[in-house]
Amino acid sequence: MQWKGRRESDNVDDRRGKGGLVLGGGAGIVLVILGLLFGQDLTGLVNQVSTDNQQVQQAPVNDEQTKFVKVVFASTEDVWEKEFEEMGKTYKRPILTLFTGATTSACGNASSAIGPFYCPADERVYIDLSFYDDLKNKFGAPGDFAQAYVIAHEVGHHVQNLLGTSAMVDRARRTLSEVEYNKLSVKLELQADFYAGLWAYHAKNDLKLDRNDLEEALTAANAIGDDRLQKQSQGEIVPDAFTHGTSAQRMYWFKKGFDTGDIRQGDTFNAKNL
Repeated sequence: MQWKGRRESDNVDDRRGKGGLVLGGGAGIVLVILGLLFGQDLTGLVNQVSTDNQQVQQAPVNDEQTKFVKVVFASTEDVWEKEFEEMGKTYKRPILTLFTGATTSACGNASSAIGPFYCPADERVYIDLSFYDDLKNKFGAPGDFAQAYVIAHEVGHHVQNLLGTSAMVDRARRTLSEVEYNKLSVKLELQADFYAGLWAYHAKNDLKLDRNDLEEALTAANAIGDDRLQKQSQGEIVPDAFTHGTSAQRMYWFKKGFDTGDIRQGDTFNAKNL
């Protein structure tokens, strides 16, 4: 992946160094796993975790990792603007919010313990860049394109928000049982994986992606499948509690987006194998 020297997004709100709450120890690790399993709906759990009041260190605003996420975010802007134009629609760019420890969002508290997430209420992607250390060290998914996949997945949720898919799922939530809603949530998350793959398809020439980059993304998708995370955290797999999809499903839908680049192929809600 060759990202250096490319356009950096201006739609970035860097809140690092402004102070915040840092979650402590084992509770933080548990919430990382739970956040990956259950998504943005767990933001309220931050209030239940004991925290250490400490001032967050000022982070360099132009370090290499910051430049990297800005380039990736800019690439998603370019790709999705073209995709929406082809659909006769206008793409509204989201905001990428960088923070350290904890911050606030229109969906509640955002915390590094929850991991990256998208808030449809304020159309922002939230990420503490220390998550990439967890992605590499705790989940065994190193590489810059694994990191890019994480951002592209969250931007995929923004696309769903703009297209009305998220609202459809939210309305259904009011009438479904928890088990049935979980199945719908899986379809939503797998579609976001497909959209991440679709972005990669259209960005591969500009970013000079190669086979190793694809493998990094697939490794990341495999690492955060519901079945694998449940097995690691509780020793057993409970399919009815899946909210994001299995490792195999996440890899399949990302690769389908990467192989086709066709948004019409990403209808996970009517897919026969889900």
